[in-house]
Amino acid sequence: MIGLVDNALDRSVIGGYSRLGFGLRARGWDADDPAVGSLANRTVAVTGGTSGIGAATAGRIAALGGHPILIGRSQDKADAVRAEIIHRHPSATVRVELCDISDLDQVRGLATRLAAAGVDIIIHNAGVMPPQRTESAQGHELSLAAHVLGPILLTELLEPTLTDSPDARVIFMSSGGMYTAELPVDDLEYRAGDYRGARAYARSKRVQTALLPILADRWQAAGVLVAGMHPGWVDTPGVADSLPGFKKVAAPLLRSADQGADTAVWLAATRPRPNTGLFWHDREPRPEHYLPRTRFSEHDRRLIWEQVRTAAALDANGAER
Repeated sequence: MIGLVDNALDRSVIGGYSRLGFGLRARGWDADDPAVGSLANRTVAVTGGTSGIGAATAGRIAALGGHPILIGRSQDKADAVRAEIIHRHPSATVRVELCDISDLDQVRGLATRLAAAGVDIIIHNAGVMPPQRTESAQGHELSLAAHVLGPILLTELLEPTLTDSPDARVIFMSSGGMYTAELPVDDLEYRAGDYRGARAYARSKRVQTALLPILADRWQAAGVLVAGMHPGWVDTPGVADSLPGFKKVAAPLLRSADQGADTAVWLAATRPRPNTGLFWHDREPRPEHYLPRTRFSEHDRRLIWEQVRTAAALDANGAER
């Protein structure tokens, strides 16, 4: 019965993605909460860690004994988040790294620095939603670069470092909006048709989610758990800036940043280790599709991977080209 109710909440969208759904589901989580110290001595890189869900994620990692690395583009914002975390957790070790995840050259430099420091877990949370088609430093559509190319390249470059971790985990922060998007096999870079920022965001998150099983297989030999998840509807600065109309209408239903961070932190810390290659929401695996029109073949999944692999300059065997 609990499973049926949970599924009904998810299908209703409002019931599952809002703070109402979180509150109902969280009532049964006490025994499932990660134990105090469950991330002790674990270094966790959080992209987009300077505001919203990323900042909340880093704070909860510190509360569990982990060492968060805040990755963002603004030194001032990063310093402010770091100071707040240390204020709440005086013994926490919190580092800051500046990087634009959509810029693949900057990602390469970041990977070198993180490899020197050592990393156990990566939470790919950085997000963008430009109002008009914008290209990254390497000429890729910005949402694709920030949500897919940069995160995959960073993980690929850090694979040797993750191999040294006793329990490496990589978590992709997706969006429930990906359920509305088809896999853009014929137009990965969103060059055709009228560009809409929210649509570009959903498309890139669909690509990200579609690649989870491929990435899980690719990094399995390194012992890396790969998970995707979406946080529900969350009240963040990004939502306020990019979707002001939605924020105004849905404000009473929006989750807090801390609630949005919950499943990412749970995936990073929970024992026993979850199965790899799955998509999660509110601590449960979720379907890859809800709408028939978004379904795609395994052939299409492989086609999109080959395009992503080429765009990120990765060869078939794992080394950067």
